[in-house]
Amino acid sequence: MNMKYEHHLPADIEQASMRMIAAELKERGIAISDENKAVVMRAIHATADFDYAENLVFTPGAVLQGIDALSKGIALITDTNMALAGVNKNALSTLSCHAVCYMAEPHIAEAARTNRTTRAAASMAYGACEYPKAVFAVGNAPTALIKLAELIKDGLRPSLVVAVPVGFVNVAESKEEIFRICGESGIPAIVAMGRKGGSNVAAAICNALLYEALGTSAASSSFPASCFRHAAV
Repeated sequence: MNMKYEHHLPADIEQASMRMIAAELKERGIAISDENKAVVMRAIHATADFDYAENLVFTPGAVLQGIDALSKGIALITDTNMALAGVNKNALSTLSCHAVCYMAEPHIAEAARTNRTTRAAASMAYGACEYPKAVFAVGNAPTALIKLAELIKDGLRPSLVVAVPVGFVNVAESKEEIFRICGESGIPAIVAMGRKGGSNVAAAICNALLYEALGTSAASSSFPASCFRHAAV
């Protein structure tokens, strides 16, 4: 039996996927605010997991503040090179944003050994020194969130924290703590509560914000053709 495939081009697949997600959200009776819709839908698009419609939580105005920060060229720091690879490079370039991940740097490994901590924690500490106003996107390591929470207590004021690490040990707890501390400190935060998350989710959320900052809509999926020159989630 020959299968008939309706869509072949990236833009067509993208648009069809978003229509299917919107339809299924409606069928499930899930309503998402206009402000948060682009982020939630892109997280679902990256995972095919509708739990993100309910486990993603936002401090008031977090999405708009994240969009504003990226539209001004604020640096983006990720906790994995996988997340960094998934962030749309054309969107970053258009917005004059600088995205970095320090995890593989030799000096980060040395700092982690010296301080008896993880490379993820050491990379957050270094990134906070280099770009204290950055958008920090954590998709893998709860120790990165724990370090960010410590730094925020000491006065760090990032433009946005995206906290979506995946796993079991300290994952849910670190997310709850960073959301609480960001809320108390007036720092925008987008957090996937519970165990679910990952580098792909972190990249998807960053891309949703980047596309919105470019003036396109992740919810309607009307992205510039240039966005498809890189593998973006």
